[in-house]
Amino acid sequence: MSWADSSPGMQMGKVPVNGHDPEEDAEQYPRPRQQRKKVVIVGLGMVGVAFIEKLMKMDAKRREYDVVVIGEESHLAYNRVGLTSFFQHRKAENLYLNPRDWYSGMPEGSLNYHLNTRVTEIHPENRVVSTSTGATVPYDVLVLATGSDALLPRHTPGHDAKGVFVYRTIDDLEKLIQYADTCKGTTGAVVGGGLLGLEAAKAMMDLETFGQVKLIERNRWVLSRQLDDDAGSMVVELVRKLGLDVLLSKRVGKIEVDEDNAVKGVLFEDGERMDCKCLMFGIGIKARDELARKAGIKCADRGGGIVIDPNLMTNREGIYAIGECASWENQTFGLIAPGIEMAEVLAFNLTQAKIHAPRKFKRPDLSTKLKLLGVEVASFGDFFADRDGPKALPMKRHNAKKDQPNGVQSQEQVKNMTDGPPPPPVKALSYKDPFQAVYKKFLFTLDGKYLLGGMMIGDTKDYVKLVPMVKTQKALDVPPSQFILGASKEGDDDGSDLTNDTQICSCHNVTKGDVANAVKDGTCKSIGDIKSCTKAGTGCGGCMPLVQTIFNAEMKAQGSEVLNHLCPHFEYSRADLFNIIYVKKLKSLPEVMKECGKDPDSLGCEACKPALGSILASLYNQHVMDKSLHGLQDTNDRFLGNIQRNGTFSVIPRVAGGEITPEKLIVIGTVAKKYNLYCKITGGQRIDMFGAKKEDLIDIWTALVNAGMESGHAYAKSLRTVKSCVGTSWCRFGIGDSVGMAIRLEERYKSIRSPHKMKGGVSGCVRECAEAQNKDFGLIATEKGFNLFVGGNGGASPRHSELLAKDVPPDDVVPIIDRYLMFYIRTADKLQRTARWVEQLPGGIKYLREVILEDKLGIAASLEQQMNELVGTFFCEWTEAINSATRSSHFKQFGNTHENIPNNVEPISERGQTRPADWPSKSTTEDFRATPWSTLAWQPLIESHYFTDDPTGSSSKNVKRGDTQLAIFKIKNKWYATQQMCPHKRTFALSEGLIGDDVKTDKLWVSCPFHKRNFTLNGADAGRCSNDEDVNIATFPVEEREDGWVYLKLPPVEELDQRLGTERWKVKMGKGNEGMKRLDDKLKGMKGRKPFEG
Repeated sequence: MSWADSSPGMQMGKVPVNGHDPEEDAEQYPRPRQQRKKVVIVGLGMVGVAFIEKLMKMDAKRREYDVVVIGEESHLAYNRVGLTSFFQHRKAENLYLNPRDWYSGMPEGSLNYHLNTRVTEIHPENRVVSTSTGATVPYDVLVLATGSDALLPRHTPGHDAKGVFVYRTIDDLEKLIQYADTCKGTTGAVVGGGLLGLEAAKAMMDLETFGQVKLIERNRWVLSRQLDDDAGSMVVELVRKLGLDVLLSKRVGKIEVDEDNAVKGVLFEDGERMDCKCLMFGIGIKARDELARKAGIKCADRGGGIVIDPNLMTNREGIYAIGECASWENQTFGLIAPGIEMAEVLAFNLTQAKIHAPRKFKRPDLSTKLKLLGVEVASFGDFFADRDGPKALPMKRHNAKKDQPNGVQSQEQVKNMTDGPPPPPVKALSYKDPFQAVYKKFLFTLDGKYLLGGMMIGDTKDYVKLVPMVKTQKALDVPPSQFILGASKEGDDDGSDLTNDTQICSCHNVTKGDVANAVKDGTCKSIGDIKSCTKAGTGCGGCMPLVQTIFNAEMKAQGSEVLNHLCPHFEYSRADLFNIIYVKKLKSLPEVMKECGKDPDSLGCEACKPALGSILASLYNQHVMDKSLHGLQDTNDRFLGNIQRNGTFSVIPRVAGGEITPEKLIVIGTVAKKYNLYCKITGGQRIDMFGAKKEDLIDIWTALVNAGMESGHAYAKSLRTVKSCVGTSWCRFGIGDSVGMAIRLEERYKSIRSPHKMKGGVSGCVRECAEAQNKDFGLIATEKGFNLFVGGNGGASPRHSELLAKDVPPDDVVPIIDRYLMFYIRTADKLQRTARWVEQLPGGIKYLREVILEDKLGIAASLEQQMNELVGTFFCEWTEAINSATRSSHFKQFGNTHENIPNNVEPISERGQTRPADWPSKSTTEDFRATPWSTLAWQPLIESHYFTDDPTGSSSKNVKRGDTQLAIFKIKNKWYATQQMCPHKRTFALSEGLIGDDVKTDKLWVSCPFHKRNFTLNGADAGRCSNDEDVNIATFPVEEREDGWVYLKLPPVEELDQRLGTERWKVKMGKGNEGMKRLDDKLKGMKGRKPFEG
């Protein structure tokens, strides 16, 4: 959906101050009043008020500006396009675009307005304006929205007579109404057959005071700026049938007056004469630039208008012009849509350009769809491409003759001079039905692959589908003929085949999604509410039938929900548990088991413990190594690093957005060299150091933290990285500050735990170098902000992300992602990526939009608040581990000695670095459990005080005896002992495994942290693997004695080492593991190829 004019509730969100956003640290938001800049707007018309609305919305969080608007009319901003309706109700308030209380309801001091006040002079040097009341108003930013005046042919005799009017303001209509009462039953005439003239003619006819109304047009057909001869002639026929007498090819030479200087007739230039008592001119408009000219601001010599650049700035710093008074590339625009676009561009640049490339005003879309005197009329795209040549062709069709010799170019120039220029590279497809009064003409490229523009009379319901086809310049997937054949479709178009970003109201750039979402959020319960909320239908009104049908259709939307139990210990889904824990404020495993578990005394298992640990971290963000939480963590979180296949760990410091200084790179290199760590650049734009021994982690982290780095949380189910391209920092194509946005997002969401890992991406333009569309959340910069994509991921089941919101201003990015991520954290299943989560939501991305953007569930404020509280609890887990003696004590290889045993996986040198040898292809299937020991004797191995009374119910240590490693467990005050090696891949880590139980069968097991082989610890099956019959482990009797030591009943050291010793089970590079030797042989000797080791 388009974001620019939607989700009014979002503007009330606040930018959370979390202490980690560089911009938030540097400046205070919202700004105190004395620090705000003053924006003065001259002109309170449709464009002026649109600019106020957009500026207020985009500045709602920062409050950088206070606004003063000065209007010379006595009315608040009203719908000038809908002036004809004034004759039905004759109440100016009915035309107001916003009620009076909208202005007074703005935050105190943010908006002040002055009516009946004309700005008489601008003083650019002093940055003040003078008004007709004698006041001076200072400004920091001055916006000229003075509009235009209706043209009056002052060279025509009689132009100043009584009964001569223009069609422009409420005041003009009130004067017409008053005068018309003095000449009832006479002839009234309108000069001008364009949009303005036809509207004026309808106004005269609606008065019902004239006996006859005539339209005078100098061309051979009406609407000559929008329609060709055939279409314009059809409109003439239709309006004549409605009672309007149309005179074509007529020019007014003189206005005849009586002795009171009142109109009595018109003399045409061809000598003919016509009686009339009232004459209204609707021949065009002229930009009001006199105020700017007086101040020395550059204005266009031909056609008038205040000259602006693509940023809408005049030649004077801090002074801008928008709407009909502005001249862009020697053009002024009399339609409302370009003015609204200017207002949006300027509001964006004033509020969002600090972290995004400024938007440029580009060639506007002059498509129009109106109902004139009951006749449906539409023109779109390059509708005169067949007459004037196309203004632009799709990029694929450019055939620029860049490399032609000068002689060839000269020959073509001569041919053009003698034979005339070649016909435009355009083909037209026309349809005319005089019986149904329908006319259509569509213009295509020569191959019929691209739609360039067109015009329609009578049947215009395809307009909203055709305009996006021209704008996007995408190749058509149907033949041109179907554009005509499809025109006979019966029944009203309910908009069901339109995408949410399809524009349905061109006056105010309102999309289908804007209307639909305003219905769904419950605030718009009538079509009047829709008009007030979205502005749809408040311009020309031509979109109202479609708006009405979309309104009706969207009232029927429904949803459903899905549940899933977490594990055998709970009859709740992860989402249910999250909510119960949140509401009841549970903070430990025993509390959760008591409130939610099937058995209150259960220890849980390897499935539910990490999920509960994640939920508690998502809610309270305590250190995962705290006593009450440590036993819930899988090995990665337990030691704040990813365990690798040789039992060592990886170390990945955070490199937010992929941006890093040379000094930090040097520190990383120094650390890696000192500890012989294997280095690799990750796909997330940071540096991974592999092979760190557990006993070295504290020292490694200390060196990195002292250099200003912190944990990258690569070990956690949390935010990993927010990848970025260089964007506007360096790239010549960049339109958004992708690095700055990526850093802000990564700094905001770092460390928060979630159901699964999360990754983000920010691309500075549509070239998408950061691959943002395969991330859990991704941003792609657009001219209007960022398109926000969600629910994508790579991995085993890749999924392309989906568009959640379109053209999001930078300031609104954080509130949307806050809602999205917190809703995911609350409702996803255990270990469920956002991709699968979005797929399984009832209604998918559509439902997600309703919840996040429209607040369908009424929880948006709660989601933002909860995320704000969570990110405010940030701390670096490495730093806290370094500074805590209790936490640091866990980083020893053995609990009973400071001695270490070399790693059991042989190191291999490859490409200048060291890596572990490949794992054996098969498990070790020896029957360790039934080993016939010669003798067993009690041996004291470790003091019992090293084992804590953990709230998770278990505590464990790895101990050394000879060359053998053993695992000792204290579970609910009972002792168990096993070998440390898991036979599956000969890994030595069982003491770090999670403990599970089944209270009904009194069964305990330890789950190997590598591949979740579950080994029974008690009973007759002690040592068996419940989920892999090929492997088992040895167990040993164990007891705690009064001397404070833990004793194990063990065989002699030599016998134990021979059976279970670390060297005995060392993993070596086998002769058969030749890896890529054949490929290396092929590459050997090739020029420029580095030699491969291996």
